[in-house]
Amino acid sequence: MGKVTVRKTPKAAEKTSLHLRIDFGGERSIGPGKVRLLELINETGSISAAGRALAMSYRQAWLLIDELNHMFREPVVTAQTGGGGGGGAVVTETGNDIVRLYREMERRAYGASTPEMRTLSRLLSAPAGQKLH
Repeated sequence: MGKVTVRKTPKAAEKTSLHLRIDFGGERSIGPGKVRLLELINETGSISAAGRALAMSYRQAWLLIDELNHMFREPVVTAQTGGGGGGGAVVTETGNDIVRLYREMERRAYGASTPEMRTLSRLLSAPAGQKLH
C-alpha cells in the first residue's frame, strides 16, 4: 500500500475572517452577534435556546431582540403563543431580510478585500509556539 498524506487544515479560530458592523447612528447598530442570534432563533424557534447556543442568558438575548425590534420600523422577532410545548419566537420577514442583506454585504466585503487580507496574513508573526510556513 502507498503512503497516505494527511494535510493539516487550520483550525477555524486560526483562519482569517472579516466581521462587519453597521452603525446607523444614535447607538443603533447591527453586527455578527445580532445576526447570528436571529439565525439561531430561526433554527430553534426559541430566544432562550438561541441565547444558550451563544453562551448568553435569556435576558441578554431578549434585550438584543428588543433593541432590534425598536431599531427597525417593523418587528424583527415576534412571540408565538403555543400549546402544550409553550410558546416560542419567530423571525419575521423583516428579520429574515435583515439577515439576508447583512450576509450578502458580508460576502461582498470579504470578496472585495480578499487580496488585502491575504497580504495582511502574510505580514503576521507566528503565534507563540508555532512556526508559519
